[in-house]
Amino acid sequence: MKQLFGNAVVGQSGGPTAAINATLAGVIRGVQAQLGGCIGTLYGMRNGVEGLMQEKLIDLSAYFDSEEKLSRLEHTPAAALGSCRKKLPKMGENDAFYEDMIAIFRKYNIRYFFYIGGNDSMDTVAKLSAYTKDHDYEMVILGVPKTIDNDLVGTDHTPGFGSAAKYIAVTTQEIIRDCAVYQIPAVTIIEIMGRDAGWLTAASAIGRVVNGIEPDLVYLPERIFDLQRFFADVRAALAKHPNVVIAVSEGIRFADGHYVGEGTQTGTTDAFGHAYLAGTGKALELAVKAEIGCKVRSIELNLPQRCAAHLASGTDLWESVRTGCTAVKAACEGVTRCMITAQRVSDEPYTIEFEPKDVSEIANKIRYVDDAFINMDSNHVTDACCHYLLPLIQGEEHGYYENGLPNHLIFD
Repeated sequence: MKQLFGNAVVGQSGGPTAAINATLAGVIRGVQAQLGGCIGTLYGMRNGVEGLMQEKLIDLSAYFDSEEKLSRLEHTPAAALGSCRKKLPKMGENDAFYEDMIAIFRKYNIRYFFYIGGNDSMDTVAKLSAYTKDHDYEMVILGVPKTIDNDLVGTDHTPGFGSAAKYIAVTTQEIIRDCAVYQIPAVTIIEIMGRDAGWLTAASAIGRVVNGIEPDLVYLPERIFDLQRFFADVRAALAKHPNVVIAVSEGIRFADGHYVGEGTQTGTTDAFGHAYLAGTGKALELAVKAEIGCKVRSIELNLPQRCAAHLASGTDLWESVRTGCTAVKAACEGVTRCMITAQRVSDEPYTIEFEPKDVSEIANKIRYVDDAFINMDSNHVTDACCHYLLPLIQGEEHGYYENGLPNHLIFD
């Protein structure tokens, strides 16, 4: 595509992470560093495309007038611009919606659109790309990935995942230490996010290749969950030592397709039709208590998986910033209707390269945990999985603190 001259808009969508603001900072840095001046003002959408349609925009070019502000943004968890889960209409269903959006683009002379998000956000990018391709408004549209789930296809991993994986790996180590102090037979079940893909739960086992400390059992949604086999696994683990720790994905399912924790759910779904999941750990806690009768408890890691900036991965934050910068550079070179991906060049030393890929080949697809990363008994991960994950959690970030508490950047 030829180089366009105009303003740009960036938004954040979907679930927040400890690194999504680092990616936003990367987009801002990219605009500040652009050569040729094809982008004038960079606007930020408040609450994604929902805020865009209400013209809730903030002038990021004017706001970020110092390195200190950008650095604080990089170390601030969650989505500083606010998020949304707005599902755009299919082509031909509601063209008036898109025409209203194009009218806003014309009003603010917006020629560049950057959307930071996960799978559902790439659906938004793909639909807007398809519409503008066939209608009379030239735009550069790029997806900038983020998701703790690590389930976007076409990329080695996603920004935000490394920090969540680090939090899970560290917290699992601490839970195992805590559980080891007593000799009373007990089972502790850690419930970890992941509706369809088990990457986050797999991260609980990283300690195996670091210090040999890992959960006794790990269950991912990529494999059918069988309750009787689970009971047999638990009994076998208890026979080895009294303090059994188990990591489970929230999305594990029985052979009939029902979620293990489905009995605790309300049936509520989000705008994209995804079920709100929680309660898998509690369901298994009650099952173990009834079947085996030992002391048992469940722990749901919940929101800290995605907002624990105090345990952010240095590698993740650096790559998140670079992803945002790369998106702007690619846009100024005429790349459009793509998502920026990370391609692993080598493991030792760990090296990646960034590459744009057609977003229509990415949206609405799921990258599952590789078969080679799951053991034959479907109750743990392999060494290969741990070695794949290990580089993504490297490096510690400490951010900005004031009187013992983090000093985050928050828009008024």
